[in-house]
Amino acid sequence: MYAIIDLETTGGQPTQDRITEIAIFIHDGEQVIDQYETLLNPGRPIPFFISQLTGINDDMVRDAPKFHEVARKIVEMTEGCVFVAHNVRFDYSFMKKEFADLGYNYSRKTLCTVRLSRSLIPGQPSYSLGKLCQNIGIPLNNRHRAAGDAEATAILFDRLLKITQQSESLTQPGISPADTLAAVDAVAPSGRQPKAAKQPSPKRVTAVQEAIKTALLPPNITPEKVASLPQEAGVYYFYNEEGEVIYVGKSINIYKRIQQHFAVDYKSRKSLEFKNSISDITWHLTGSELVALLYESDEIKRLKPLYNRAQRRSVFPAGIFLRTDENGYLRLYYGRADDHAESHPLIALGNQFKAKGFLFHKVSKFGLCQKLCDLYKTQGSCFDYQVHRCKGACVGLEPPEEYNKRVEEAIESFTFEHGSFVVIGKGRREDEKSIVLVENGRYLGFGYVDGEFSARRIGDFKDAITRYNDNKDVQQIIRQYLRTPHKDKVKIFR
Repeated sequence: MYAIIDLETTGGQPTQDRITEIAIFIHDGEQVIDQYETLLNPGRPIPFFISQLTGINDDMVRDAPKFHEVARKIVEMTEGCVFVAHNVRFDYSFMKKEFADLGYNYSRKTLCTVRLSRSLIPGQPSYSLGKLCQNIGIPLNNRHRAAGDAEATAILFDRLLKITQQSESLTQPGISPADTLAAVDAVAPSGRQPKAAKQPSPKRVTAVQEAIKTALLPPNITPEKVASLPQEAGVYYFYNEEGEVIYVGKSINIYKRIQQHFAVDYKSRKSLEFKNSISDITWHLTGSELVALLYESDEIKRLKPLYNRAQRRSVFPAGIFLRTDENGYLRLYYGRADDHAESHPLIALGNQFKAKGFLFHKVSKFGLCQKLCDLYKTQGSCFDYQVHRCKGACVGLEPPEEYNKRVEEAIESFTFEHGSFVVIGKGRREDEKSIVLVENGRYLGFGYVDGEFSARRIGDFKDAITRYNDNKDVQQIIRQYLRTPHKDKVKIFR
């Protein structure tokens, strides 16, 4: 059984928008046997541009039921059914969110008719519902209304089922691919000729079953492509249909990370568009997690992928900042980078918890004042002064000149602990090692050497690396990596 569903909403983000109309067509594999449609009161104004698109306005939904009033009907009607929609992740994400707000976990197998259409009716100029229906002769009345779109999707789904039945019956011994093509084309006429169906194996699963299994994948990404992904460290690239890189990522296990990309419920129309635009995936193995981090950073700066731009601002969302107070004392403090956009952090860190811990460590190591570092809120002296660990800057007993010297020493320690060093880590093969080289506090690049390679001079490592640009981001990446548990060897040069 299949529940073919279309929703109209107040916008494209399930986290904040609501459903304004729902239509459900129940298909038993042969025909539509039941249907349900209703407007819904979203409990909030419908934006003007949405009303322009759908024709649904506030007056129309004012007396309509709210979602909780029809929730039981939806659950009972779709029980045991596959949730079918055109761009199914959009409709399914909205449905799950509405039920989640009621404290109910709505879970159904899903099938995307975009993905199934690409598989069974290849070569179409567009797979949007409107253009696809136009190209293959499916009537689409009341576009952008739930019942109209759901009815068209039901007709499309019925046609796709017939294509699978025809191709499976015709691709038997004695039936030629040309006969199969003719039958398929008779069911699904289009401006472009679909390719002849491939001969299936006796154990072949149907295209519909395969579409259900792969519903989480982008429409243009095949299960074979996902299966070919390496379970190793490296950098991966998502491409659109024009061959442009639209996203660069990194992981210690490329296969698992990309599976996570595809498994999430999408929170906005933009994130759904991102997923649906992925048409190919490539990767570059690095062996080392640190090299993957550094190479990803360089590739994002070089390629400027569309869907990485916003992300780069949040890689290190917290940091340590510096200001001078009215008494001339240098004051270190931690905070969110977004809250201090007018100043750059002296060092950026992964989150505020790490930033606070980092600052506590520096206060202890350099004898700084907890109060002047915003770690001890008080009108009087800090706790360390009371136990004789603070020299009294918090109450003006230590002159600013003397206190500020230690603050400057602490700031100098924010750079690498050692000026010149090599991080030696895992290579791409068993007989290989990765190397990341820093000289006099400047990142030079990374490379690979034979597993038996040994060197006494830093110059020996220089010949083995590819040079990359030093910048604030890679400095932060190396610092943060070295502060976390790792199995790499750090070779220090004095």
